[in-house]
Amino acid sequence: MVAFPPCKINLGLRIVAKRPDGYHDLETCFYPLPWTDVLEVIRSTRTHFAYSGHVIPGEAGNNLCVRAHELLQRDFAIGPVSVHLHKVLPMGAGLGGGSSDGAYMLRLLNALFSLHLDRATLVAYAAKLGSDCPFFISDGPMIGKGRGEILTETDVTLKGTYVVLLKPDVHIPTAAAFAGVRPAVPDTNIDTVVKMDAHVWRAQLHNDFEDSLFPKFPLLPELKNMMYDAGAYYASLSGSGSTVYGLFRQVPALPPPPGTTKWESWI
Repeated sequence: MVAFPPCKINLGLRIVAKRPDGYHDLETCFYPLPWTDVLEVIRSTRTHFAYSGHVIPGEAGNNLCVRAHELLQRDFAIGPVSVHLHKVLPMGAGLGGGSSDGAYMLRLLNALFSLHLDRATLVAYAAKLGSDCPFFISDGPMIGKGRGEILTETDVTLKGTYVVLLKPDVHIPTAAAFAGVRPAVPDTNIDTVVKMDAHVWRAQLHNDFEDSLFPKFPLLPELKNMMYDAGAYYASLSGSGSTVYGLFRQVPALPPPPGTTKWESWI
């Protein structure tokens, strides 16, 4: 079985509070985008994980695809599998690529072994893999709260928008990004702001990671300003970085700076 785990951007991201368990409560709007990895899972006589594309650092046993298989294997009589992940989405980019891979592994295993797990059950397993993983159990935009695992559907849409992603050669570990944030309860909830006309987003839709990361990585605010100079109606850091995205009404003239990877598409 083959699936195509997508990436996401965050329309706003507010860090609300530091939790006793060391995590943070947040508010965000997750929005899926059409750029994907490729994940193949087949039954096998032994479990094997291989990958191609971008280099994945760390031991194979720590990969979320492997961990997802181990997680379900503890509770269900599922057999060994052979897994191949073609890694297209960059890591440390704020696009949720690794989280998507883990969530889609759960989805594939659910189908491959006919486990008949409902969405709520898959979300609960995904939350054990990582904070962004539950979002990728579904296919549409969601308001995320708690660690990101408390999800509600939203009718916000970027249909008819031209999206540009600029990913510099900067890797920002999630833990390091969170170390610099200052939690605070926002005046207006993100689920309220994203339902407003998009012309107010620039003033009211904020990613709190920009406050700590932009001074450390000055290229990031430069990329954001480039988006606005090229005509974006909204631009932001995605997640905890390092990708900056811009939303446009028309195709912009925006050549990527040296050392920066660019993705662009109509949504």
